[in-house]
Amino acid sequence: MIDDAPSAGRIRWGWFVAWAIVMAVLPLVFDDTHTLSLMAITSLAGLSLALMWGYAGILSFGHAAYFGLGAYTYAIAAVNFGESTVPVLLSILVPALLAAAIGAMMFWGRIGDVYLGVITLVVSLILFKFMNATAGDAYKIGDARLGGFNGIPGFQILNVPGDPAAQVFGVPFYYVIATCLALCYLLCRWILSTAFGRTLVGIRENELRVELLGYDVPAHKTAVFTIGAGMAGLSGAFFAMWAEIVTPGVFALGMSAEMIVWVIAGGLGTLIGPMMGAAALTLLKLMLGQQTVIDNSLVLGAIMVVVVLLIPKGIVPTVAGWRGRRERSVASRRGQASGRKRRAPAPAADAAGAGTGSAP
Repeated sequence: MIDDAPSAGRIRWGWFVAWAIVMAVLPLVFDDTHTLSLMAITSLAGLSLALMWGYAGILSFGHAAYFGLGAYTYAIAAVNFGESTVPVLLSILVPALLAAAIGAMMFWGRIGDVYLGVITLVVSLILFKFMNATAGDAYKIGDARLGGFNGIPGFQILNVPGDPAAQVFGVPFYYVIATCLALCYLLCRWILSTAFGRTLVGIRENELRVELLGYDVPAHKTAVFTIGAGMAGLSGAFFAMWAEIVTPGVFALGMSAEMIVWVIAGGLGTLIGPMMGAAALTLLKLMLGQQTVIDNSLVLGAIMVVVVLLIPKGIVPTVAGWRGRRERSVASRRGQASGRKRRAPAPAADAAGAGTGSAP
């Protein structure tokens, strides 16, 4: 983990501006904004897990539950409201409330890490099984039929607030997602720069010590768990708009596994690493989907094994560590060279003194 407590909330504005410029220029370089939008959506989902796992030590094996709940909440609300503004807000609120309830039971109940992972996984599997069993007219919320394994199609996509006829898609839709991604990144950095964020890092390193110092550890963990679920719900809503259909597959075990691979490959303990890992692996998955020789799951599994064995810290921390060692090496060589230059005049002065003493 490369972000310690003092530096976790620091924003490197130069790198952030450069990243923002790249995000803004991408649609001008690549015509396929459909793929770019999906990469931004998965980056937001990866960021949501990176915050609570990388900085609070909370590993959710079923993080797809909140991603999928956000997608279904948006679809159901969009069918009933006929526009997207309120559904987007609900897609953040509903997963956050569920996570707050589950988190309160787990963290104040002193559930261990292993059982925490099992509980989060079970929640995702329950939602997956339930949504698959909701076929028929009996399963509907308002005007929205849940549709069972067929899902919910044909709902309102993103529109300008107050004007359902002004739909947002293509390049503008990508820019909306990219803007939300940047804002969520800044929100995470701000959270980590506060006393609350520094306490989260302390909990990650030594939960018992933080608790003995008088901090309310369950409250902190529940809060960050809720924030992560809310961001995952927002990414799920964007995914629903992107796909224009929501199926129980958003709750699948494979989705949760992909999120974990994104974070590990990009770099646990960073924010930008999981975002980059999610975008890169999403692009790779789309490229592999164009062939039938090898299954995508095998490739993702192989990538995880390679990362764990060869670069266990993840790509971004490994590159940052290599860069830091290189800078220290260069600084050390410069210091040695400067020392030699300062010592160089001494022999010449001695020789001059000797010559003066031997003169008649």
